[in-house]
Amino acid sequence: MPVTTETIQLSTSGDADIRDITRQVAAAVANSGLQDGTVTVFCPSATSALTTLEYESGCISDLRRLFDEIVDPARHYDHNARWGDGNGHSHVRAALLGPSLTVPFVDRQLTLGTWQQIIYVDFDNRSRQRRLVAQIIGD
Repeated sequence: MPVTTETIQLSTSGDADIRDITRQVAAAVANSGLQDGTVTVFCPSATSALTTLEYESGCISDLRRLFDEIVDPARHYDHNARWGDGNGHSHVRAALLGPSLTVPFVDRQLTLGTWQQIIYVDFDNRSRQRRLVAQIIGD
């Protein structure tokens, strides 16, 4: 079974910067030459994550508020004491969502629902240059 790998480059502002990466993932699938299979997107970062969401302002605001409520940046984090970088909450938030997402595709089209987009969330406490890995497997 053929495998192709592409990268997606992002410039983010941190602090739960939420980006819709659906178009970039769909382009990676289209460029792969594969008809049917799966695409796995992976973020090699301990302070960012991937999931699906309806990418609209209310839902984005709700997700940010939820993370502020359950993983408050003002709490004490032992990670901050060790490294002094103040992003302990970012690591915990990223761990809750996870670093990868797999989506099937059929006829070179992602099988996402009507209101479902692939989102990348950068939880770090500063702006970053990010590189995501999209690995496409199929026929």
